[in-house]
Amino acid sequence: PGGFMSDEVAKAQAAAGDGGEPTIFDKIISKEIPADIVYEDDSALAFRDISPQAPTHILVIPKVRDGLTGLSKAEPRHEQVLGHLMRVCAVVAKSEALGDGFRVVINDGPVARNLSTTSTSTSWAVAKCSGHRDELLSEY
Repeated sequence: PGGFMSDEVAKAQAAAGDGGEPTIFDKIISKEIPADIVYEDDSALAFRDISPQAPTHILVIPKVRDGLTGLSKAEPRHEQVLGHLMRVCAVVAKSEALGDGFRVVINDGPVARNLSTTSTSTSWAVAKCSGHRDELLSEY
């Protein structure tokens, strides 16, 4: 009973960290799990995805959850960190020489996480794109 989808949704919800348990992202932030970090400041961390879906695939995450376990849970107090994460995406794209263009993808919620390679809290991915629609779709 329950089936595959409900099992996967339950796993994704548990991984989202709504219960305050440390997520994989928390463990990367605390350096319990190694990561190829490309940017870090007091509010954000950016690191290369271990299963990249594009030639350049970098995850950008807030370092403090503060209830922001999904974009759909954003509140007015999160505006500064959300804007900062967007700025970090631009900084990372520049440092990765993605001047021809890049995508920023935000996964939010269990269904979105099940459709991506990231099955934990909300993450922002900076990915290289070629500028040509067909190539972009095949790269990411």
